[in-house]
Amino acid sequence: MSPLTWLLVALAPLLALALLWRWPDRAAPWLWLSCLPALLASFWPPAALEPAILWPGATWGAEDMLARAWLAFTALLWGCASVYAGADLVGDRHRLRFWCCWLLSLCGNLLLIIAQDAGSFYVGFSLMSLTAYGLIVHQRGPAPRQAGRLYLQLAILGEMLIFAGMMLRIHEADGAFALATWQGVPTGWLTASVLLIGFGLKAGFWPLHVWLPLAHPAAPAAASAVLSGAMIKAGILGLWRFLPEQDPVLQSWALTLLAIGSISAFYGVALGLLQSRAKAALAYSSVSQIGYLLVVLALAWLHPESRSGAGILLALYGVHHGLAKGALFMGAGLAAHYRLRPWHWLAMALPAMALAGLPLTSGAAVKILLKDTVYASDVSQWSMLLTAGAAATAILLMRALWLMWQQQPGADACRPPATQLWPWLALCMMPAALPWLWPELRTALLASLPPGTLWAGLWPLLLAGAIAWAVQASGWQIPARLRRLPQPARAGSLRLKRLLQRPPVPAVAAQVDEHRWRTAERYWNRLWRGNAVTLSAWLLILLLLLGWLG
Repeated sequence: MSPLTWLLVALAPLLALALLWRWPDRAAPWLWLSCLPALLASFWPPAALEPAILWPGATWGAEDMLARAWLAFTALLWGCASVYAGADLVGDRHRLRFWCCWLLSLCGNLLLIIAQDAGSFYVGFSLMSLTAYGLIVHQRGPAPRQAGRLYLQLAILGEMLIFAGMMLRIHEADGAFALATWQGVPTGWLTASVLLIGFGLKAGFWPLHVWLPLAHPAAPAAASAVLSGAMIKAGILGLWRFLPEQDPVLQSWALTLLAIGSISAFYGVALGLLQSRAKAALAYSSVSQIGYLLVVLALAWLHPESRSGAGILLALYGVHHGLAKGALFMGAGLAAHYRLRPWHWLAMALPAMALAGLPLTSGAAVKILLKDTVYASDVSQWSMLLTAGAAATAILLMRALWLMWQQQPGADACRPPATQLWPWLALCMMPAALPWLWPELRTALLASLPPGTLWAGLWPLLLAGAIAWAVQASGWQIPARLRRLPQPARAGSLRLKRLLQRPPVPAVAAQVDEHRWRTAERYWNRLWRGNAVTLSAWLLILLLLLGWLG
């Protein structure tokens, strides 16, 4: 394949946008084709492209497994979600606005993955982050406006921090823009801090997760699928690309990052169990799952010599979570509008339980690899948290499925259309199909087949099922006080909005003594009488002449 293929990967969504603007009704069902060049390039990557016309050092390509794997699942998820959204937007008066934001976000998401230089990554990241605001507020109303406002405020803050960190990294690298060069350049604590916070606001791990629980319930199901499945992982990818392979500062922070990832994993479950809406519970599940990706990143910082293995694990976990979470959010959209049959629920249970490590799925494979990585590290005592995390994840996703079932329409509701059903089913089957399509996952899955290993992965799910059954049978309800927890992020966002609308700046009024000037004018007129106008004209001419001579 020609290196120009990378140009098509990044620009295909923009070409689709031009066709959509010209033929809105005809082009909309075929927008998923804009993901096809990225999917093909992930399997048969051409040589890197250097579009020097953009800026010095611009390079696009996918040279490592992490970039190719993330490009593949991103293209697949966006393609399936595009088909799903096309059927969901039939009859929507604002669908053209939605598709414009959709394609621009897709363009930015693909560009940041294939970016081999800091400039391309930042352009793609900013394009994706800012245009995603249009997806969150598409359904209009108070809740989407509040969610979109908080998201935009934090997105702009994150962009500023990432830009500052990028400038610091360029200075540390003596002006180099290549991300590969940055891997060998040490970083300072200030640079690492601003990049960790900036990218963390996008990734949504604790305590930088505050926009996620508001954005997902407000956004359409297809937007939530790509937002949780693909976009938030750009924050993890940014930390992996921008920060060096081996650095004393990062190594000293590794245990702190490991603790933050573990807290995020369990905090997301605890808050998700208190939700009364399925998409809010799934949003907190994303907060929990992104904590495991942060654990992988922390292990890479702690043991730089095993970075290549951590990169493979990061790729496998990202693909597994992205496709499974996309299927769940799209399933939540179907359950909110249509009456699902029993086999639909069985299909949706597959990605849900795969996220908890169900045996014979991609979830079991990545859990085995993560446990082996933890066992081989200096923090092997943390491995018991992975078993507890699997049970906690299963409980949370069981509640999310129960909320979907409880909130679906009555028996007289229509069945989901095939144009939404088939892309959703394709994503639901991915946890079972991926291990047989991907050699790295297949090796890990075969390692999980011995009876002892199978039981180790199965009993946390059985325990979660028993706890869920006991709670349901007892009729226990979440206390009202816990269901109405305060939301300081929403209150702070509203306060900032009011502050910007009415800034606390005192009004400045000119103090002019009109009576005094009016008295002087009358005295001048009485003094010169009829010659006042003529004299004034000559004075003005004299002043202009003096100004011209000067």
